Amino acid sequence: MAKPASNTILGLDHVVLRVRDLAASIDFYKRVLGAKVERQLQTPRIVQLRIGESLLDLVPGRKGRATTANMDHFAMRVAPFDPPTLARRLARFGIEAGPVAERYGADGYGPSVYFNDPDGNMVELKGPAVRPRIRPGKGS
Repeated sequence: MAKPASNTILGLDHVVLRVRDLAASIDFYKRVLGAKVERQLQTPRIVQLRIGESLLDLVPGRKGRATTANMDHFAMRVAPFDPPTLARRLARFGIEAGPVAERYGADGYGPSVYFNDPDGNMVELKGPAVRPRIRPGKGS
């Protein structure tokens, strides 16, 4: 495999979320997505969760301020994508996921489902592409 050109963007490294209850959010991502605590710092306070090849960083919301959404959603890749099994897993945690639909992502069009975490952040679980991604100049 050829070495990438200098400063080639390879992918998303991590996402940082401000949360109201750090312990509850850690528990949620561990139980629901199988995340594992990889690293914690006290100053600044941060908990880094490993999910596949990426990190999800959780930091406490600022005191006296409501934690508000500062992004629309983030997506995690899931394989294999088995909607009935996924729905049952989420239901065990009291999560009602939205409908499975074909949506566009980094690898192309594929099935996905949305749900919210305890802070109202929208999470998308994205299955493997069933139609290829759009190549520049090839249209939509």
